[in-house]
Amino acid sequence: MHDYPDLQLYIGGAWRKTAESLPVINPADETVIGKLPVAATSDLDDALEAAARGFEIWRRTAPMRRAEIIRTAAGLLRARIDEIAADITREHGKPFQQARLEVIRGAEFFEWDAGEAERIYGRVIPSEPGIRYIVHHQPIGTVAAFSPWNFPLSQPARKVAGALGAGCSIILKAAEETPAGAWHIARAFHDAGLPAGVLNLVFGVPATISDYLIPQPQVRLIAFTGSTVVGKHLTGLAARYAKPVLMELGGHAPVIVCDDADPVKAGVASAIRKARNAGQVCTSPTRFFAHEKIFAAYRDAFVERAKAVKMGNGLDPETEMGPTANHRRVEAMEMLVADAVAKGARLLTGGQRPNTPGYFYPVTVLSEVPDDARVMQEEPFGPLAIINPVTSLDEAIRRANSVPYGLAAYAFTNSAANVDRITDEVEAGNVSINTLEASVAATPFGGVKESGFGREGGAEGILHYTVVKTVSHRMEI
Repeated sequence: MHDYPDLQLYIGGAWRKTAESLPVINPADETVIGKLPVAATSDLDDALEAAARGFEIWRRTAPMRRAEIIRTAAGLLRARIDEIAADITREHGKPFQQARLEVIRGAEFFEWDAGEAERIYGRVIPSEPGIRYIVHHQPIGTVAAFSPWNFPLSQPARKVAGALGAGCSIILKAAEETPAGAWHIARAFHDAGLPAGVLNLVFGVPATISDYLIPQPQVRLIAFTGSTVVGKHLTGLAARYAKPVLMELGGHAPVIVCDDADPVKAGVASAIRKARNAGQVCTSPTRFFAHEKIFAAYRDAFVERAKAVKMGNGLDPETEMGPTANHRRVEAMEMLVADAVAKGARLLTGGQRPNTPGYFYPVTVLSEVPDDARVMQEEPFGPLAIINPVTSLDEAIRRANSVPYGLAAYAFTNSAANVDRITDEVEAGNVSINTLEASVAATPFGGVKESGFGREGGAEGILHYTVVKTVSHRMEI
C-alpha cells in the first residue's frame, strides 16, 4: 500500500511546508500516520493575496472552460479512487468501500456544479418600449470555507464545487483530523490546470484561521459545515462585518415508522444506515418512533441487525463499521448512554467500548428513552440509536419536531395520506420516504431551525456563491 501523503498547504498554485505541524492519528490503532502543516498568519496573508489574483482570472473565465477544468479534476479523483479511499480510511477509520463511495460522491458534486456553471441564467424583465431591465448573477468573490472531519473529501467538495462553478476563488480550511481528502482535491485541480490562486488550501487551528479570515474585506462569503455551536459563533462573527453565510449545521434526525410499514425490512434498513460512517453523519437517523402496533417487531429486527455489525479496521474487507474518528466521540457516547439508562432507558445492545486500541464503539440501541434524557435533545453524532413507541402519527410528528434541529427526517409508510402529512408537517429541510438517503448531487441540501440556512447542491446551491445585479438600460437619454 502507498504511503500516507506528505501534507502541505496549497497557496497560489504552489505547495508549501510550514514550521509548525500537528500529528494525524489513525483512529483504528491510535498511531501517528502523518504530519499536518499548521498555517501561520503570513500563510493566510499569502492565501488572501493569491485568492484575489485568482478571482480576477477565474471570474472572467468562460463558464464552459470553468466546467471543463472542474470535470477534468473530477475525472482525476475517479481515476485515483483507491489511493484516495485508502488515505481516507487510514485517517478517518471508515471502511474502505465506504471511502470509495465517498470519492465517487465527491466527484458527482463536482460534475453537477460543472453543469450548473453553464446554467447560471439571468433574465430580462418585460418593460415598456425603449427600456430593458436585465438581471445578472455574478460571482460573489473570495469564499472562506470550513469543512468537517466526518467526510474528508465529499464535504470540502461541496464547497469547492459551488464556489468554482460560480466563478469565485476560495480559501478552504479543511479538517485538521482528516486532511487528506481536501489535499487530494487540491492535487486534482492543480493537475487539471486550475489557474493559480483560485483554490487555496490551508490547515491549522480552526478558531485562529476563522477569526483571521472572516473579518478580511476581501472575503465575501463564509461557507461552513459543522456543529450548531460553532456555526452560530461564525455566523455572529460574519454578522459584525455584514457578510452572508452558508451554514450546514447539526441534526438529530427522526425516523417515523408507520403502522402500515413492513417492520422487519424497515428495522434492518435502519440498523444498517445507523452503522454507516459509525453514525458520524449530520443526517444520520437517530430518533426512531415506531407505531405501537409494530414496535416490537421493528425493535427486534433493528437490534438483531445491529448486533451483527462487524466492527474493525476499515482496511479489513470484512469490516462493516470502523472506529469513531476520535476519543471525543467515544466519551460522548458513554456520557449519553449513562445518562439515559440512569433516567430509565433500556439498553438493548452495545453501550460498552471494546478493550482494544482505537476509538471503537459498537452500535448501541436504547429503547423507551424518557424525554428528559440528554440524548433526546443532543445530537450524539455516533453509532447510538433511540427506539421509542408512539400511539399515532400525530404523536410521531410532534416528537419528531420536538428538537431545535431540522436537517433530515425519514419515514417508512405505504400510505399516500401519511406521506402527505409527513411532507407537510415535519420540520426538516430534507424528508425521505422509504429510503434513508437524504441527498444526492442533483437535489438541494440544507436545514431549517438550528440546522442552518442556505442550500448546497441542486440548482439552488450554486446561486449562494453569486450576487444579483440588476441593470436598467434606457435606449436614449
